[in-house]
Amino acid sequence: MDCENKKPLESIDMEAPEFKDFAKSMVDYIANYLENIRDRPVLPSVTPGYLRPLIPENAPDKPENWTDVMADIERVIMPGVTHWHSPRFHAYFPTANSYPAIVADMLSGAIACIGFTWIASPACTELEVVMLDWLGKMIGLPEEFLACSGGKAGGVIQGTASEATLVALLGAKAKTIQRVKAEHPDWDDNTIVSKLIAYSSNQAHSSVERAGLLGGVRMRSLKADDNLQLRGETLEEAIKKDLDEGLIPFYAVATLGTTNTCAFDRLDELGPVGNRHNVWIHVDAAYAGSAFICPEYRPLMKGIETADSFNFNPHKWMLVNFDCSAMWLKDPNWVVNAFNVDPLYLKHDQQGSAPDYRHWQIPLGRRFRALKLWFVLRLYGVENLQTHIRRHIGFANQFEESCKKDERFEIFSKVQMGLVCFRLKGANEISEALLKRINGRGKIHLVPSKVNDTYFLRMAVCSRFTRPEDMDISWNEVSEAATEVLKEQKK
Repeated sequence: MDCENKKPLESIDMEAPEFKDFAKSMVDYIANYLENIRDRPVLPSVTPGYLRPLIPENAPDKPENWTDVMADIERVIMPGVTHWHSPRFHAYFPTANSYPAIVADMLSGAIACIGFTWIASPACTELEVVMLDWLGKMIGLPEEFLACSGGKAGGVIQGTASEATLVALLGAKAKTIQRVKAEHPDWDDNTIVSKLIAYSSNQAHSSVERAGLLGGVRMRSLKADDNLQLRGETLEEAIKKDLDEGLIPFYAVATLGTTNTCAFDRLDELGPVGNRHNVWIHVDAAYAGSAFICPEYRPLMKGIETADSFNFNPHKWMLVNFDCSAMWLKDPNWVVNAFNVDPLYLKHDQQGSAPDYRHWQIPLGRRFRALKLWFVLRLYGVENLQTHIRRHIGFANQFEESCKKDERFEIFSKVQMGLVCFRLKGANEISEALLKRINGRGKIHLVPSKVNDTYFLRMAVCSRFTRPEDMDISWNEVSEAATEVLKEQKK
């Protein structure tokens, strides 16, 4: 065949010049979106199924122009977006966002390594080790949690706090099975697992209960006190009761900053109880843990030295985009051994000299997430991150004061961090009607919760763009909605 008559193959890839134009256009779009986000309605007005009629039924056979894709963002995507970074968004807890983290994610996407072992990308592993030490020092973790201590300990970036809770539970499970087998050589794994029991507060996140389900063990929910804190005497009583019944207590979760009300379990009481009874203490500080970079909030983690594992989410409140959930283990070997499946194709000559993080997590694959921490910590600095946390707490206090000045309202629980729990005085139905009215008006977004049969609204400060006047706008919206609801109640 005459090679000269062959047509050259067309490139199927976007080339660098086109990529640069596309990326520059997207950077401009992102900056304009975020800087003007307060001008967008916080909640979309679409109904389920809105998107399908807006796009073709099938993927295109031929490449389209990137400019057409850009044009469709406003037409197809934005009508269905809930704007989590709007100063009018007060639901759930914050999800972090910042320009340094966005740029770091761009680099992570370009490198596109899957850092399951050291050799798969040494920088991916080694930067993570160092960043978790940086972060641990920033929040005042004891040295025995840090890799730089020279001991067994170290940190790892998980996807979510839910994953960290499950990973810790499975490590505790493996540790307890080994201990009990030494005491009862005639017991098999099934016999031991059938006796295992774990504990958490009835205020703990639902993911704690789910970890018990996924881990195949019983999870006992213990009643928090009148301040919605789990106390040491409650855990002690439950452990002794279960021991008397022939069960094996092995794991307890202490929550620092519950989802319902941001209440703090008494870790200083729970930790010593767990230590006395060979119960692994895992600390879930998913939201509130970021505040521990401020020394004035560290007393809330009193007793941390008694814990076996600790977790919080920089991707909630510390300006690091999702996903970045920081977890530390005093002795990671229990997790590593529990997860260790070591096929030949994943072995390498440097095993044992550095962490192979696939043994520290549920999935095998992992992105280069430490870049986000590195960029954010360097480009903000600890002092600016502290300022960010303190500003949000100040905004919560501002909203609380507005609420207290209005005799129609009451604060449900002590205001902690950037969360205010409040309600209209009277029956639950009045506050339920208020929330429906607020979200129906579409100017701000709140979600409710219910504790001890009392229904209340949660106002979380979420956006890094929030200013004092935004909090005034949000309060005025709540007040106006309350006027409408109470007026209707009188008819």
